[in-house]
Amino acid sequence: MHDIKYIRENPAEFDAAMKKRGLVPTAQEILKLDSRLREDKTLVQSLQKNVNDLSRQIGIMKSKGGDINEISRLISDVESTKIQISESNNCLAQNESKILELLTTIPNILSDDVPYGESESDNLLIKTHGVAKRFNAKQHFELGEDLDMMDFTQTAKISGSRFVTLKSQLAKLERALINFMLDIHTEELGYTEMSTPFMVRESTMFGIGQLPKFAEDSFVVDNGDYRLIPTAEVTLTSMVSDMIMNESELPIRLTGWTPCFRSEAGSAGRDTRGMIRLHQFSKVELVSIVKPEDSKSEHERMLSAAETILQRLELPYRIMLLCSKDTGFCAAKTYDIEVWLPGQDTYREISSCSNCHDFQGRRMKSRYKKSDGTNEFVHTLNGSGLPIGRTIVAIMENYQNPDGSISIPNNLVKYMDGLTKISKISM
Repeated sequence: MHDIKYIRENPAEFDAAMKKRGLVPTAQEILKLDSRLREDKTLVQSLQKNVNDLSRQIGIMKSKGGDINEISRLISDVESTKIQISESNNCLAQNESKILELLTTIPNILSDDVPYGESESDNLLIKTHGVAKRFNAKQHFELGEDLDMMDFTQTAKISGSRFVTLKSQLAKLERALINFMLDIHTEELGYTEMSTPFMVRESTMFGIGQLPKFAEDSFVVDNGDYRLIPTAEVTLTSMVSDMIMNESELPIRLTGWTPCFRSEAGSAGRDTRGMIRLHQFSKVELVSIVKPEDSKSEHERMLSAAETILQRLELPYRIMLLCSKDTGFCAAKTYDIEVWLPGQDTYREISSCSNCHDFQGRRMKSRYKKSDGTNEFVHTLNGSGLPIGRTIVAIMENYQNPDGSISIPNNLVKYMDGLTKISKISM
């Protein structure tokens, strides 16, 4: 959500910021609606004052036995003015709706250090970590099906495409990774673990910026005003919606594991095999709520937290700073972490860490009270720390052995009850 005051005072800068995202100028359209809106409000206030003055005058005249014809005329004036107020309020509501629709469908202003670019090919490499080994590697779904621990065929009969069932030791690996990630984030990195709902009201999705822009990307629950969450960012960030916090409460750092549900609209033909792009997957999410002056450093801290998981699992990765046209709707700046997948012979995204500035705070009406007594919108940040499915993919492809078995990363062995290798179970 954008600050209309900023657009009034900086229309050229606002249009330049949107141009960087590849959008046409909209400041003048917004300001025209804003001007009309303020005129409507002034008119309604003036008409209401007129009604109040006339009503007071009528009351005085009645108490003093004033002229009945004059009183009737004034009463008629009040009624006609009320009709004007009603018509003006209708115009006011229409203009408010139009300006709200505009302001809520325009993406966030990018940070100054976000590079200009047309697509993901223009993203900026920040660093690489670990050695990306190239060898005659199988892809994860080949390994999983050979182990008889990853099922797509029978699962498709149950739920359709873009779903998977994990069995036996791979199912155990999934559970182990959840506990492993949550333990690191809570015990070492200062995040508070949360267990939140998997369904939310549409108003909650609006506050986070998922609606109305991305309505087709989420699943609607027919029985009531609910949607399945596409990420725990929705619920974790919303824990501070419609709140005014004390400055001393910040920063707030939250983490939680949830299943995530995405329609994958527009992804036809992409990653149709395997676990890379599913309708249902699970993820450990990181969310921070901070003061504006702290969000830049918090962004780097969150990125480091996500990196920690990959480093403990000894998985090669690289960090990319997303360019202007590849940065998400709510984000002012985003780092993507891409893990090396030898089966695909390429890096693939495994985490996005985004600083949204006050964009979500405004939509959620989430503020904090400063020491001088004034209220200010919080800055919000979110990141994957990490998605469980893609981490399983990365482990399988990087830790595969010639016999088709999968070695367990050293730091995961205790979470696997001492199991050091996933092998096909003999019948």
